[in-house]
Amino acid sequence: MSGPLMRSSTLRAAFLCLSFALLIAHASAAEPAAGQRAITHEDVWLSKRVGPPVPSPDGKWVVFSLNEAAYDEKQAMNDLWIVPLDGSAEPRRLTFSRSGESAVAWSADSKRIAFHAKRNDDEASQIYVMDVVGGGEAVRVTQLTNGARSAQFSPDGKMLLFTSGVFPGVTSEEESKRIAEERKKRKYNARVYDTFPIRYWDKWLEDVQPHLFVQPLDTPGAAARDLFAGTKLAAQRGFGGRRTDTGEEHLDGVWAADGQSVVFSATTNRANAAFAFTNNDLFQVFLAGGEPVRMTPATTAKGNELLDSYEEPSFSPDGTRLYANYEKRTDRTYVLTRLASFDWPQMGKPTVVTANFDRSVSSYAVSPDGATVYVLAEEAGHENLWSIPAQGGEAQPIIALEKGVYTELAAPESGPALVARWESSVNPAEVVRIDLDKGTHTPLTGFNVERAAQIDWQSPRHFWFTSRKGRRIHNLVVLPPNFDENKKYPVLALIHGGPHGMWRDMFFLRWNYHLLAKPGYVLVLTNFTGSTGFGEKFAQNIQGDPLQTPGEEINQAVDEAIRQFPFIDASRQCAGGASYGGHLANWLQASTTRYKCLISHAGLVNLESQWGTSDIIYSREVNQGGPVWEQGPVWRKQNPIRYANKFRTPMLVTIGEQDFRVPLNNSLENWSALQRMKVPSRLVVFPDENHWILKGENSKFFYSEIHGWLKQYLGSDSPQQASN
Repeated sequence: MSGPLMRSSTLRAAFLCLSFALLIAHASAAEPAAGQRAITHEDVWLSKRVGPPVPSPDGKWVVFSLNEAAYDEKQAMNDLWIVPLDGSAEPRRLTFSRSGESAVAWSADSKRIAFHAKRNDDEASQIYVMDVVGGGEAVRVTQLTNGARSAQFSPDGKMLLFTSGVFPGVTSEEESKRIAEERKKRKYNARVYDTFPIRYWDKWLEDVQPHLFVQPLDTPGAAARDLFAGTKLAAQRGFGGRRTDTGEEHLDGVWAADGQSVVFSATTNRANAAFAFTNNDLFQVFLAGGEPVRMTPATTAKGNELLDSYEEPSFSPDGTRLYANYEKRTDRTYVLTRLASFDWPQMGKPTVVTANFDRSVSSYAVSPDGATVYVLAEEAGHENLWSIPAQGGEAQPIIALEKGVYTELAAPESGPALVARWESSVNPAEVVRIDLDKGTHTPLTGFNVERAAQIDWQSPRHFWFTSRKGRRIHNLVVLPPNFDENKKYPVLALIHGGPHGMWRDMFFLRWNYHLLAKPGYVLVLTNFTGSTGFGEKFAQNIQGDPLQTPGEEINQAVDEAIRQFPFIDASRQCAGGASYGGHLANWLQASTTRYKCLISHAGLVNLESQWGTSDIIYSREVNQGGPVWEQGPVWRKQNPIRYANKFRTPMLVTIGEQDFRVPLNNSLENWSALQRMKVPSRLVVFPDENHWILKGENSKFFYSEIHGWLKQYLGSDSPQQASN
């Protein structure tokens, strides 16, 4: 940063304008505000995408990434920006590179940041350090064959902790270079495996494992040191880190307050994934050397197959307590993510901070005085902010949103404010400051405000009903542009994935509610049994009943929406979804003929072949009540392909060819059955996509296919008849 930021009221004025525009739109739903228009694919895809906000320890600044998407991926930008936490000035760009920067970390003195990026002649991502106070360009501080990522400054600022990939048994960078060169030169091409798993989402797993390194910053030319080199821990064939959707493995390393050791999370039983649940433990490794020591207790619920799991550790500001996300493993496929804490360095038995809170913790932050923990958790279509005493106790709501969701909560080490992202279905995500004393949030960015104010859209309406099994079921209703209460509109029952997820009032890229509704459709979004945000038991009730009850609840939700909302045309109904939503669409194909058409993206049609070809298998076996070869009731009675002789409803089937979670074979089986039964059907395969449609032009075509399919079978009452 080369100079002071200029004070401006433009940002806050823009948000006031947007709030006023939305109030006008809500007050007169049938009359869009002057100049408003229907949403386009460009509005969705070209929205600015803010990353997780990272506050400086002194509470003065927030750094975040901003993805400026483009249909031509070569034109996309992903840079770091900075904004004062007090909102006294507009955000300012810190970096200017197309390659993008990720995983920002501040030094303890709030003067420098570290991040990883692949720049110039880098063959893999490396760690860079930037002086945000003195100014100047970012300086590369690592140069490792297999790259470097996820850096953390030591408490004294003299070292960086980071993760890098290492070939099995390798103890030096010279060996890594040699092996990498040998692999480039080899003439054969083969993948060889001895243990499960072998794939994850859209990637075949390589034999590179994550290690923690430390890099001195005060000694020019000093080499990074591998903290795991030669350890027994890293030699275990079940060793690994926490995998994300991108396939990266994270060890979640954090410095202890004295800077002499590091705490991290790792698994040692991944090789058991084909026949047992796996878990992560917390370990400590000392900079002075030696074998990492497991710090979490070896608690079991049943033999040695049900080990509790700990991930994403962090220390309290004073360094005397260690926190981590905690899952108490049972024989249920879903358990809440709770928050646990330990006295440090004594450790011992953990305190489950959220023991009395029947919600999963999505992110958390500890107050500067260490007395309070703030958590975000899902709640009936929103993600709200709660406070809990650090020693455990009852959760108290701080902000219960009426619109939107918070995500990526973070706290500086000083000051009364938190930072997070906030978004809703009609407000693409922005960085906000949460003022705890006021119970409100203040926008710190406004990248999407002007575009959002131009669009004719409304926040979802909420409704509930009681299912035939006596369960309270939450739903959202999304309305099309130029909506008129006196008209009749076709209905699309949109089904969420997971199944352990929740329809939320948020801005989606891949299944944007308002873009789907644009041609003149009302959307009904049901949080059926198995959804999160309604307690652990509600989510667990799907075990042993993976399709039938959720499918019945979707049908009941449409019936209830028709009863409550006279503008829904009962004679024109369609249903569809992706992933688990695709599974349920296929179950509706097998179990009802009420819908005029169906849409299934990345949906299984055969439980048995899905078990054998997916990248995860054991949880499916447990959910179905036993191995597939035992042919228990679920395998036989809730398997859509076994009812193919009943397939009658026209269906659009779409799939990414690189999807390893719900592999291509299931869509091909579905397509074959539909064609065999002479059911009107259309198959769309995206050769360069995975479980999600991630490329701009592919996404635009995807929406046009959906709109074309709906128009063919439902028609439309809106003047907008096709997607842009």
